[in-house]
Amino acid sequence: MINKKYLTEFFGTAALLSVITGSGLMGQALSSGNDAVTLLGNSIATGAGLYVLIMILGPISGAHLNPLVSVMAYTQKQLKRKDLVPYIASQISGAISGVWMTHLMFNLPIIQTSTKIRTGMGIWVSEVIATLILLTVIYLGLKYTKKQIAMIVALTVTAGYWFTSSTFFCNPAVTFARSLTDTFVGIAPQNILGFVIPQVIALILILQIIKK
Repeated sequence: MINKKYLTEFFGTAALLSVITGSGLMGQALSSGNDAVTLLGNSIATGAGLYVLIMILGPISGAHLNPLVSVMAYTQKQLKRKDLVPYIASQISGAISGVWMTHLMFNLPIIQTSTKIRTGMGIWVSEVIATLILLTVIYLGLKYTKKQIAMIVALTVTAGYWFTSSTFFCNPAVTFARSLTDTFVGIAPQNILGFVIPQVIALILILQIIKK
């Protein structure tokens, strides 16, 4: 029997990537080339989608939807060791499936590789800061305002799209999956490590801070 928590993480991350990718595609189609309007639609849709996903899936799996969040939960004894790898595998496979499902909905080639370059010191630093902010918000939110965690995280991500140069990826599964779509939200495969390494650095920093 398939574990309900793993399925929840798979479908939740798939839905998140579908929202991210689909809203980017719809924004481009309707904005007449205005990237600001596209980003606005993309950020609002992502925040709204996250709120719903965390509200309905949180009671089942915790709605991590992010390997970094799962690792942090494991270090805080909120996730069992035997569940850590399956959670991460579910998130990565779900993220990829969400991108492919969106391509299918928009009648695009399912298999793609992004050509969108996202690199540079500013972006790398941005991704460290963005991930630190997200993980801190989740940690403090769960500790002090657990009932509002869905709203807090959703609003943080919505704002993060706008005040960071990296547009708030903060998630290795999301980063990898977005390299598989040559659309507004894509990231060239050669730039993946430039995002994932800062994300991991931020995770290490927040874990050291929490430990102290």
